[in-house]
Amino acid sequence: MITSFQMRAARALLGIDQRTLAELAGVSLPTIQRMEASTGNVRGVVETLMKVVDAFDRAGVELIGEHARSESGGRGVRLREPGPPRRIGA
Repeated sequence: MITSFQMRAARALLGIDQRTLAELAGVSLPTIQRMEASTGNVRGVVETLMKVVDAFDRAGVELIGEHARSESGGRGVRLREPGPPRRIGA
């Protein structure tokens, strides 16, 4: 679903820290810290993972899955094409 590397990269694209991500996702800071400290796919409660993925989505970050179409083929993150403004945390 999402890797710790993708989480860190997505935060970097947005220029936010772990505390801000926790607030945007509605989860605790230790939860974000634990998720980012893992290797490979992040494990945890599905509802919590979905909150984090949804927070990134609302902020305009697209998570690229293992088999998603991508020029070089691997996992990653990217900002979506500009469109209507999105409110982070709404």
